[in-house]
Amino acid sequence: MNFDGQYMLEVFPTLLKYLPLTLVMAVVSMVFAILIGLFMAVMTKNRIPVIYQLATVYISFFRGTPTLVQLFLIYYGLPQLFPSFSVLNALSAAIIGLSLKNSAYLAEIFRAALNSVDEGQLEACLSVGMTRIQAYRRIILPQATRNAIPATGNTFIGLLKETSLAFTLGVAELFAQGKMMASASLKFFETYLAVAIVYWFVTIVYSFLQQFVENKLSKPYKN
Repeated sequence: MNFDGQYMLEVFPTLLKYLPLTLVMAVVSMVFAILIGLFMAVMTKNRIPVIYQLATVYISFFRGTPTLVQLFLIYYGLPQLFPSFSVLNALSAAIIGLSLKNSAYLAEIFRAALNSVDEGQLEACLSVGMTRIQAYRRIILPQATRNAIPATGNTFIGLLKETSLAFTLGVAELFAQGKMMASASLKFFETYLAVAIVYWFVTIVYSFLQQFVENKLSKPYKN
């Protein structure tokens, strides 16, 4: 068995230098995905004409095509159609692509969460003089948020792992650095195992944070 444990330990400090970029990509993409997804969820739930049809096509496209193809379309394809996009750098293209893809999944998660709140609560809010916006902000969204957190957390974990695809655009993130180190040393198992452990550790930390948030939000509903 040819396994160099010492080399694997030496790899970690170098890999960890690239972890912040991976986290930035994941967090920024998730923020944009949440905003876009929430907007589309409200549009599809209320079936606003034209916008509803456009949102349905958008969700279907980004859920039905591979993430890598979407990244290539944005980074390599858009400049062909719109020359102004030629100034788009690889990191920005990766963030845009990951945001759009995950917003399609979050739109369905948020729509289901909104539907889980009894429609009678909205009617009760409107009957006491609240506007629809006030009803959503004060009553509907807080309850829907609690219901959406588990699935949203899973989406973020998936997004965190999808950032590894950014290396195909030339972004020097965690996986890209691991790939270069593996090619240089020819110690592929040790290097990729170290990369996997870093992703695993980040996922574990996030899972604990998510569980903490879920417990906090669930307190008012516990007897």
